[in-house]
Amino acid sequence: MTRGSMTRRVGLTALAGSLASACSPLSLFATFTPKDAARSPRQGVAYGAGPRRKLDVFAPPGATGAEPVAVFFYGGSWDSGRRGDYAWAGRAIAAQGFLTIVPDYRLYPDVTFPDFLDDCAEAVRWTVDNAAALGGDPRRVVLVGHSAGAYNAAMLALDPRYLTAVGIDPRVVRAFAGLSGPYDFLPLDGPVTRRTFGQALDLPSTQPLLYARADSPAAFLATGDADTTVRPRNTRKLAAALREAGARVEERHYAGLDHSDTVLALSRPFRSKTPMLAQMTAFLKAAVV
Repeated sequence: MTRGSMTRRVGLTALAGSLASACSPLSLFATFTPKDAARSPRQGVAYGAGPRRKLDVFAPPGATGAEPVAVFFYGGSWDSGRRGDYAWAGRAIAAQGFLTIVPDYRLYPDVTFPDFLDDCAEAVRWTVDNAAALGGDPRRVVLVGHSAGAYNAAMLALDPRYLTAVGIDPRVVRAFAGLSGPYDFLPLDGPVTRRTFGQALDLPSTQPLLYARADSPAAFLATGDADTTVRPRNTRKLAAALREAGARVEERHYAGLDHSDTVLALSRPFRSKTPMLAQMTAFLKAAVV
């Protein structure tokens, strides 16, 4: 690595770290980071009414049709995030051979639980309805999420009511990947969870742990052991519950990675820190064979 490229790498690291840790938009990182090759056949497509119900589509550059399909849900404490700031993540997953959908969804304070899950389910419904026309296989869908987005992915994968409510057979979701997700946060002891879930009439029903079962979709659950935002015990507990129920689980704990590192590891500048992207996509591909 030349001195110039090393300086640029350090600068990107500092920029991304400060933006992610402060829960600020990743607009600058999304603009300047090197991106994976992927086609972008559809952008800003409405899957429902309103400005927050739109999605972007990314396709593998050499796709020949009937590719497996991934829906990526970003995080942001259910109160922030924009799909445009995660195009690099959509491209990264697409470059691994998945037709990839990155949707927005409504956020607090406009909505609370379970409205954002209803939006995510509608985005999956759009995906299933349109995947074939875009070169994907609607029978081989996987969900991927980071942080709050990992919670969304887990709930849609594990609780069949959300996809059933929008007319989808939940069995089309063959696997999900949760990166640094909150899966076990009762009692509600923080401002984020209290404002987002405090109005739920049945609080235990908000927890992904409740829905572990033998026929759950295969789960890739990853966390960084330096994560102090969403503690690694969340990953351990959901993995243990799924494993005990008889579901297929791959549990990964990455040394030295913090909360933002697990999503930044999908990007080209930070991929060398961990083999997570390769391990995650290998697991998901095996699950949709």
